Amino acid sequence: MARQNEQTQGEVGWFCVRCVFCVGGDSASQLYEERLTLWRAAGFDEAIALAEDEALGYAAEQPDMDFVGLSQAYRLFDEPGHGAEVFSLLRASDLNPPAYLTRFFDTGEEKQGGTDPGT
Repeated sequence: MARQNEQTQGEVGWFCVRCVFCVGGDSASQLYEERLTLWRAAGFDEAIALAEDEALGYAAEQPDMDFVGLSQAYRLFDEPGHGAEVFSLLRASDLNPPAYLTRFFDTGEEKQGGTDPGT
């Protein structure tokens, strides 16, 4: 069976690409932004090329922002729509769920709000 990348090269479909940016790269208070964009492309290579071109333009428009060069693509299995999965990343880890979430998603440095009023 062919790998996912080989199966989808040349087939036009929807791809989600995550690009990572650094804001304020020389200061102790730099931020990293992970940005997901959707692309109609004929494979992973084309989707990443489109996303990286857009990422360079996006970074150029923001003060003190650089595209750090990380792009990860995901081919959508269905057309984008309500409830469609637009990105998935698998990571092997020996951490238990609370430790995993703390390590990768709840370091205390995230800039995010809550869903409760007043957060």
